Amino acid sequence: MIPLLEVKNLAVKFFTLDGVVHAVNGISYQVYPGETLGIVGESGSGKSISVLSILGLIPSPPGKITEGEILFEGKNLIKFNPQQLQQIRGHEIAMVFQDPMTSLNPVLTIGKQLTEALQIHIKLTSEQAKNRAIKLLKQVGISNPEKRLKNYPHEFSGGMRQRVMIAMGLGCQPKLLIADEPTTALDVTVQAQVVELVKQLKNAQGMSVIWITHDLALLAGLADRIIVMYAGQIVEQATVHQLYKNPRHPYTIGLLESLPRLDQIRQEPLKAIAGMPPSLIDYPLGCPFAPRCRFAIEHCFQENPKLELIETEHQVACWVKPT
Repeated sequence: MIPLLEVKNLAVKFFTLDGVVHAVNGISYQVYPGETLGIVGESGSGKSISVLSILGLIPSPPGKITEGEILFEGKNLIKFNPQQLQQIRGHEIAMVFQDPMTSLNPVLTIGKQLTEALQIHIKLTSEQAKNRAIKLLKQVGISNPEKRLKNYPHEFSGGMRQRVMIAMGLGCQPKLLIADEPTTALDVTVQAQVVELVKQLKNAQGMSVIWITHDLALLAGLADRIIVMYAGQIVEQATVHQLYKNPRHPYTIGLLESLPRLDQIRQEPLKAIAGMPPSLIDYPLGCPFAPRCRFAIEHCFQENPKLELIETEHQVACWVKPT
């Protein structure tokens, strides 16, 4: 199958007064039509920066894509000028941002914010855009949508604002939806509702999804494949079944061990990963996870391992690969 999106050897650096921040370090992955790809990792691992690069949303300066290609339907988005990217954003690739409280413009009505992209990208008249906006709000489970179009963001709860953000993302029927930790600011019940909503809409529209999170448990019932990122690089990539059944990178093992389990008869204390992530300015010579790794050997501190295929669709960057 031909990938819808292919990221090849992507590197992103931030040139600051303190030094060069190596935010993303040569990552490669594919997203196929109709697939949900999960990207997981702790704060600062490069998850959000890697997907913001796809849409040309890296703040420049200080940020810069220094290497790699981002191929969407075979076209390299890195070579697109701002006007060309503007045609892609919100139309063929849409993004739902992390914080629904601040992502909407507080001085514009929900209706204005929903209809603007519809008029720009798919050239609807104001009346057509309004009707489409009403349909979208109804689709994401907001009652009385005709009235709600006239409301401002502060008149919506956090969960409802995130539903509006999803409606905005889906308005132009994109081929790829990027969800950057869209449930972080929401309570657990609303999180489950938003995840279920995205699954339903994805199946109905046949689009691909990239879902970014630091919560591995959330991805279990959502993703087809999972990428685990640490210190700006991919340390493990596998199908969701492979990753949960047979994690092979010590960082992935640590993440899974830190999750509470319902199948334990005797509850044991959760295990934390010791230590702190490395400085992305003074990037380590060897494996960036080695100082925190209980399986580390001497070679881990001397050379950074490359992603290696250990079984079909399962790649790991580790010298030890514990079982």
